[in-house]
Amino acid sequence: MSFQTPITVAKAIERIAHREYVLPAIQRELVWSTDQITRLFDSLMRGYPIGSFLFWKVDKTNCRKYVFYDFVLNYDQRSPHPPKVNLDHDESIIAVLDGQQRLSALNIGIAGTHIEKLPNKWRLNPLAYPTRRLYLNLTERAPENDLGTEFDFRFLTEERARALTTTTNAHFFLVRDSMSMDGARAIFRYIQQCGLAEDESAFNTLDRLREVIREKPIINYYEEESQDLDKVLNIFIRINSGGTQLSYSDLLLSIATAQWQSRDARIEINQLLDDLNKTGQGFAFNKDLILKAGLVLADIPNIRFTVTNFNRDNMAILEKSWDDVATALRLAARLLSDFGFSERTLTADSVLIPLAYYARFRGLDTSYLNATSMNGDRAMTRAWVVRSLLKTGVWGSSLDTLLAGLREVIKTQGTRQFPAPQLETEMARQGKTLRFEEDEVRDLLDSEYKERITMPLLSLLYPGMDFRNEFHVDHVFPSSLFRTRSLRKAGLNDGQIARAKGLANQLANLQLLEGPINLGKSDKLPLIWIREKFKNTESGQGTYLERHLLDGLTEDLVGFFDFFEGRQKRIEARIREILDPSVPPTFARDTTG
Repeated sequence: MSFQTPITVAKAIERIAHREYVLPAIQRELVWSTDQITRLFDSLMRGYPIGSFLFWKVDKTNCRKYVFYDFVLNYDQRSPHPPKVNLDHDESIIAVLDGQQRLSALNIGIAGTHIEKLPNKWRLNPLAYPTRRLYLNLTERAPENDLGTEFDFRFLTEERARALTTTTNAHFFLVRDSMSMDGARAIFRYIQQCGLAEDESAFNTLDRLREVIREKPIINYYEEESQDLDKVLNIFIRINSGGTQLSYSDLLLSIATAQWQSRDARIEINQLLDDLNKTGQGFAFNKDLILKAGLVLADIPNIRFTVTNFNRDNMAILEKSWDDVATALRLAARLLSDFGFSERTLTADSVLIPLAYYARFRGLDTSYLNATSMNGDRAMTRAWVVRSLLKTGVWGSSLDTLLAGLREVIKTQGTRQFPAPQLETEMARQGKTLRFEEDEVRDLLDSEYKERITMPLLSLLYPGMDFRNEFHVDHVFPSSLFRTRSLRKAGLNDGQIARAKGLANQLANLQLLEGPINLGKSDKLPLIWIREKFKNTESGQGTYLERHLLDGLTEDLVGFFDFFEGRQKRIEARIREILDPSVPPTFARDTTG
């Protein structure tokens, strides 16, 4: 390994564009944020060192033996995976072992675009994902910020950059255009055209940008020429496992990718992850979960996250069983979705793994999701899932030991049905009992509106409900009625107003409603809304009140306290009954709201 003559940023970007620089399969994907990218450009402008790089020169005879990926140019949060490179030439290439994040950041900032969801926007709204490019404010330095940057780099849409330039004293220059400026004359021409000829700082800032990109050889790199993949892998591990720059799951995924023979592990795992997270109302599973699930479902004895455990033999087993593993995980995700879970309500992603192992062990397919003969099995499975999620600490510490124990129980006891009692016995043996003590039940009753645990807790009150439809956690007495003005108008004194506001978001004032019904409910008092909805049938009113445990509703806010206390007692009785493992779950499916 030898130190090479430094090159300019522009030369590096050019080589990336021509695919002379590529990413080996052992590399992770882009993880840098826009803040990290702008900070890197600020360091360039201020003359700060940006670290050395490590490249691997791959001989032309070996280029087609390994898997390589392109650098990210146009980053899109919805599909962040870089494309695989098909090398159709007979030239050697340079694979980047260390410095991929920095080079990717430079590539995006200088030549590409960046797309990520705007905060507080619905993820299915296409307007939530604007295309932005990197701009530099030529006339003003960066405002005071937590990043400690001096130069005002920002990712902006073209429209936003134009508006800021038009309505403020700032002038935002598209960083990409600096690549075509070959000297001071080109810069001065641009400055004149923009009416900034009298602004010396604008000229100096733009000239400095051109200089650090096109002229200064600041990319310092070492080059490894060995063609031994094991040696290169060891170098990569040594560089990346000693700090926090590379997450452990990224490293293990990289190793798996390098060891699979007939499949591309990165593509397979990323595709599976995308599919799982698009299931139902959407989940937020990560690569850690997929890798851990792979070890468990492939029946690899040691399921710990260690580099040595991702050896060639284990990865061969995982690759061979991948289709079955992926099928089982997809079915398990659909099952969780049918149980009413999503990213907003699933409190522990690891519960997916034993469900998937059960699906694979029994060879279940999608018919399991709807078969009448499986109603009882699904109900038993759901009861176990919900109770394990409500119990604090089950899916936290000692997870490997828990998963290994659950796997063994399913292998020995899960031949005909989901072995919930045996699983609970094993969990109790490991100190993770699903029995709830008095104080734990009281804690559950204090759950509030925005807590992730609230939806699965409320779902216990609706035995047999078909949760494949979208359900909302809804206020029985609408939250809008708990404004001070409304409460005072209803005749409540200051003490009652404070108490009512404190109870408004608690469990006893919450229920589950299907999305369309909830949207139509609006801000009406509950009893008035129920009478309007079921105005043609008193039995419908009674059924609704009984299903939601709504005895004692009144037509005004004055009766809220009595209603709350009465419903809290009914909810407590129902929860205690359901959390008692000696009581069998209800198997009937109710499709009404």
